[in-house]
Amino acid sequence: MNVATPKQYLKLAGRSLIAHTIERLAGVADIAAVVVVTAPGDACWARIRAGLETEVLEAEGGAERCDSVLNGLAALRARAAADDWVLVHDAARPCVRRADIERLMRDAGENGCGGLLATPLNDTIKRDDGAQYVAATIDRNGLWRALTPQMFRLGALESALRSARASGVAVTDEAQAMELTGATPRLVRTSG
Repeated sequence: MNVATPKQYLKLAGRSLIAHTIERLAGVADIAAVVVVTAPGDACWARIRAGLETEVLEAEGGAERCDSVLNGLAALRARAAADDWVLVHDAARPCVRRADIERLMRDAGENGCGGLLATPLNDTIKRDDGAQYVAATIDRNGLWRALTPQMFRLGALESALRSARASGVAVTDEAQAMELTGATPRLVRTSG
């Protein structure tokens, strides 16, 4: 975005993206707590937090996404049991629809494993040859773009992330960590 400010602190309609995101999550009746994971020494967060009406728990981020998520899960341990559902959402995605979050919670909760918001790919996908020339066009049938929130049971997600990290696998989202354990997360289509 070519700005020095981290994107979650950029303004949208006079408020930071993260404030909008927190408000959206807190507005879902079945969400009992919100945890914000911030970079060590994040000076912007204190100003944002002071203006929030929603209570939030805090955790310090880690070197990789999975480390930050693990720290966030640890912050929930005092309030949540291993079999409680948790949602992981990117702070810079304030426009997630409440109806989509509620559908995720309902539909992904039905399979016992969990799942994620996603949307089928409509774009043509190309694979390069390593030198930025087209090597192939990928059949997009059955391909989905993974979004957030992603919802899994706290203990299972924690275990999956720790296992991936111990195996040296740099997972790019929580669903991938769960997949590595043999789980089959449900894809819940967004409405937009």
